Amino acid sequence: FFAPRMSWCLLLHADCSLLLELLSREEIAMASVSYHISNLLEKMTSTDKDFRFMATNDLMMELQKDSIKLDEDSEKKVVAMLLKLLEDKNGEVQNLAVKCLGPLVNKVKEYQVETMVDTLCSNMMSEKEPLRDISSMGLKTIIAELPPSSTGLSLTVNVCKKITSQLIGAIGKQEDVSVQLEALDILSDMLSRLSGTLVSFHASILSSLLPLLTSSRLAVRKRAIIALSHLVSSCSSALFTQLAEHLLAELSSGQVTSATRTYIQCLATISRQGGHRVGEHLEKIIPLVVKYCSVEDDELREYCFQAFEAFVRRCPKEMSCHISTIVKLCLKYITYDPNYNYDADEEDEDDSMDTDNEEQESDDEYSDDDDMSWKVRRSSAKCLEAVISTRRDLLLELYGSVAPALVARFREREENVRTDIFLAFIALLRQTRAPPGHLAPTEYGAKEDPALSQLKKQVPSIVKALHKQLKEKSIKSRQGCFSLLTELASVAPGALADHIPALIPGIVYSLTDKSSSSNMKIDALSFLYVLLCNHPPEVFHPHIKIFLPPVVRCTEDPFYKITSEALLVTQQIVKIVRPLEKPTSMTFDVRPYVKDLFSATLQRLKAADIDQEVKERAISCMGYIICHLGDQLGADLQPTLQIFLDRLKNEITRFSAVKALTLITASPLKIDLRPVLPEGIQILGSFLRKNQRALKLSTLSALTVLVTNYSDSLKPSMMESVVNELPALISESDVHVSQMAIALLTCMTKVCPSSLTKIGGTVLPEVLHLVHSPLLQGGALGAIVELLQALVVNKASNISYNELVKSLTGPFFGSQKSAEPVHRQSYYSVAKCVAALSTACPNEASATISNFIQEVKATRTSESARILSFLCLGEMGRSMNLGGQKELKTVILEAFSSSNDEVKSAASCALGNICVGNLKEYLPFMLKEIGSQPKRQYLLLHSLKEVISASTAEKLKPHVEEIWALLFKHCECAEEGTRNVVAECLGKLTLVNPAQLLPQLKKQLSSGDFLKTLQDPDLNVRRVALVMFNSAAHNKPALIRRLLGTVLPALYKETQIRKELIREVEMGPFKHTVDDGLDIRKAAFECMYTLLDSCLDGLDIFDFLNHVEEGLKDHYDIRMLTFIMLARLCALSPAAVTQRLDRLVEPLRATCTTKVKAGSVKQEFEKQEELRRSAMRAVAALLSIKEIQQSPVMVDFASLIHSNTEMATIFESIQKDTSSTACATETMDTS
Repeated sequence: FFAPRMSWCLLLHADCSLLLELLSREEIAMASVSYHISNLLEKMTSTDKDFRFMATNDLMMELQKDSIKLDEDSEKKVVAMLLKLLEDKNGEVQNLAVKCLGPLVNKVKEYQVETMVDTLCSNMMSEKEPLRDISSMGLKTIIAELPPSSTGLSLTVNVCKKITSQLIGAIGKQEDVSVQLEALDILSDMLSRLSGTLVSFHASILSSLLPLLTSSRLAVRKRAIIALSHLVSSCSSALFTQLAEHLLAELSSGQVTSATRTYIQCLATISRQGGHRVGEHLEKIIPLVVKYCSVEDDELREYCFQAFEAFVRRCPKEMSCHISTIVKLCLKYITYDPNYNYDADEEDEDDSMDTDNEEQESDDEYSDDDDMSWKVRRSSAKCLEAVISTRRDLLLELYGSVAPALVARFREREENVRTDIFLAFIALLRQTRAPPGHLAPTEYGAKEDPALSQLKKQVPSIVKALHKQLKEKSIKSRQGCFSLLTELASVAPGALADHIPALIPGIVYSLTDKSSSSNMKIDALSFLYVLLCNHPPEVFHPHIKIFLPPVVRCTEDPFYKITSEALLVTQQIVKIVRPLEKPTSMTFDVRPYVKDLFSATLQRLKAADIDQEVKERAISCMGYIICHLGDQLGADLQPTLQIFLDRLKNEITRFSAVKALTLITASPLKIDLRPVLPEGIQILGSFLRKNQRALKLSTLSALTVLVTNYSDSLKPSMMESVVNELPALISESDVHVSQMAIALLTCMTKVCPSSLTKIGGTVLPEVLHLVHSPLLQGGALGAIVELLQALVVNKASNISYNELVKSLTGPFFGSQKSAEPVHRQSYYSVAKCVAALSTACPNEASATISNFIQEVKATRTSESARILSFLCLGEMGRSMNLGGQKELKTVILEAFSSSNDEVKSAASCALGNICVGNLKEYLPFMLKEIGSQPKRQYLLLHSLKEVISASTAEKLKPHVEEIWALLFKHCECAEEGTRNVVAECLGKLTLVNPAQLLPQLKKQLSSGDFLKTLQDPDLNVRRVALVMFNSAAHNKPALIRRLLGTVLPALYKETQIRKELIREVEMGPFKHTVDDGLDIRKAAFECMYTLLDSCLDGLDIFDFLNHVEEGLKDHYDIRMLTFIMLARLCALSPAAVTQRLDRLVEPLRATCTTKVKAGSVKQEFEKQEELRRSAMRAVAALLSIKEIQQSPVMVDFASLIHSNTEMATIFESIQKDTSSTACATETMDTS
């Protein structure tokens, strides 16, 4: 009776113990923390300041741990103690207490944070200045730690409201300026970080800030402006209008007071922060600011130009009509220097220096400290830079009016102003760079960019204005000169060729002057490098003896960045003293300079304790020296090559050494490498198994060049280590590495076939496996074709032609047929390989051709074998005449009736290719069949397209008239597919003889002009015209750039939904809506996307955005396109997107919140999911613009996304994708 009861009791006791243990563990942990905290709090009350300091420091360390949890009592005690320590007599203890408040915010309950805030706010009103300061720091610390409002936590909202209400009261305390300043600082901090949570306070904040703009204290006015600037980025439009109207009313009074400066400064600042909103008020603002420019007050003028600069940068569209006025004002005031005579000649300057003491004393009565005119000149230069940077469309006008004025001001006496003038001119040079898609002057008869021509005319005056300054003592001025000249040399290569004698002394001065800073030397070397790269070698030859010694000395500089830059310049000097591209025309004697170049580089090459960048540059530089000057090195050559071997063995330098060896082996000087080849090849072979792709590729490249140029020095035993590593490199997992490995094999097959006797069982199976891969195409396929030809021609292995053909075609035939389905691409790859082998072995090829014909004819042949046979016959027929195979035509035509579409397609392709190799016999036959066989027309036209694509213009010319006439007979065929093939044939045929055929093609258009087809009444004609225009914009943007003015209106018109093209179709009991205009709208939006990438400078972005906005509300396909376009626009024109934000967010919100009706088909759910993801990508792109992050509309939308679990998950995954790919927008090929 007792035994079972006892065991039950024991079990119950054990369970209870376990439960109690689990329950108490957390409590024990919390109790342990509470005990530790209590000890620290006790020490904080010590009279010894060191005890208090150490205890507070320990508390901070505890609070920074993620695992710490405080009970309610501990929270209360810690908060109370820290607030008490803010009044500690020791400053270090106070500072530590403030630092503790930050981590404490997220460790205690909300009401404790509110307690801290209340105490700190009341302390801010204290009469004790130290307490006010430390409390102010405490509030800033708490604000910095508050979680963003988008997380949806009430803590941030409640705390912000509590602080704000108290701050507004503090700001109103006119009698205590220091309290006002602290309150303004904290308010600015809150508005910059958490403005979205203070929307309900925005009006009262504005009301309290506006009176401060007239404060007697400058510091108060400035901080009020900063607070207002943070407010405008997130306040409502009504509040912004209230602020703008207040400033306008004050400025319209006409009286110039100290407040006038404040108001204009405020305009400039709010424009920088919320610039797009100022746009609608600019018509009233600009005349007022222009008027104040004429007031004799330099500080006021400075603020006026700062305001203009902000308007130009933030409201480019609205400022268009005011640009000329602003440029005139800038040009007037950039020369405004009433206290200095620039025209005084040097004699006057000398005389003034010889004046007696009395005259000097009278001069000293005027001090430059009183002269504020330099600020006016600097602000006008910055304003000009803003105009130049934002208005590329005015480039020619700017070169006419602004460029000469800037060049004239290079002599500016004030260093800061001169720097900004240089920056403005550099902006002009950068705008002169041709945007992507512009034709190079040599292409298609394109003329040189007029802006570049204007720049080249001004080069003499630029050099004249700068070359003296290159020898000035001022380092800042010289750096500015070098930056400008570096940009000039890059933008206009060759333009400085006539001015090298004037520039070299300035470069040498900066490299040799003892007072030159490290940055000064680096800038001088950078300029010299760009100069050497962008000008012909001959122009430098007379000056090498002048600039080489200082460059060599710089390679010995202790600062690694100077050494690195000097080695890069040395490398370029090596290339220009003996350019290998045109050695015959060179008369320059390089011998006097070889020793200096070699010794300086060798010293750095040998050094082991130098910076990684210097090591790499030294290796590269020595590579160029041996490549260009190896025959001049004599006994120094072999020891240097031994150093290269050592660098190959070093993991850090091996990559650079491989690239340098590639250079050396490719040198036309045929450097003697025999002593280092055996060991070098072995090391290179070992690199092929390293898990470093770039090293593998460089090694393969080096080995290929080595085998090509040094085959007579290579023995099979030396190459064995390389050959053994190749099978592992040939794989579809990395087609490019495979291509390089196969190219090396081909090279070895041609020049040292004895090294490849054993590849039949190792490398070749991998090559054949790759041939059957669906990923094989392009360069890799070409490399395999070349290898197979080389193998049979050079008899490099024991594998015969027949064995190779059998291995290639085996998976498609009979019993060897692979269990896995063969991808379509592998048919084409195998066909090309078989044709290449047949071309190399014409004697064996005839039997192969007969076999393929028999396979095609045989009824038992599988479909895959038939398809491959046709493709092989076609590829073989392209390179050899198959006229002797009489039954071939019949066999192909019979295949056109096959039930298998792929067989028909292969037969069509075969006919076209066979015709390429035998135009005389097959082309008349094909043209006759096209005319007489309407059922086979589509396939025969595909064959004809193949003929036109693959035949040379010379061979086709006799047949052009006949083909042209036939194609025009079929261009009105009822089937759209046939018409499309005819169109492709006509396009390709026109390229055979454009001068004759293009006018004929244009004549066939009713309008006679391709672009007029954009207004054609037929919808399909307009759609195809847009497709054509899109192709031109994608492939040859320079051809359509000047036509944008006429094309864009027609293009934009096609983006609109037209109700007359929407119809309802009855499908049984259901009604289905059909939009006949959808395809043309898609074509129009695709064109718009292409123009964004290729012709951005020719678009009015605001007009463009109007149509993007409409697309955001259109059909699924259009919306997907416009979401991508919007993301792209965020990167290309963030200012324009910001201005239109309110109109862009609504359709995005609608897409993200739309739900599919219950009971809809699966495709509807998938489409909505895709739409939502695409819209979220656009939202992520919008949030990458800093200004948009503060917008109330966007803050509200972001909160909506974060509050919905499903949307939040999607958004987070998109953000991760964006950060991992480092590319926030999608790219799309719409060619």
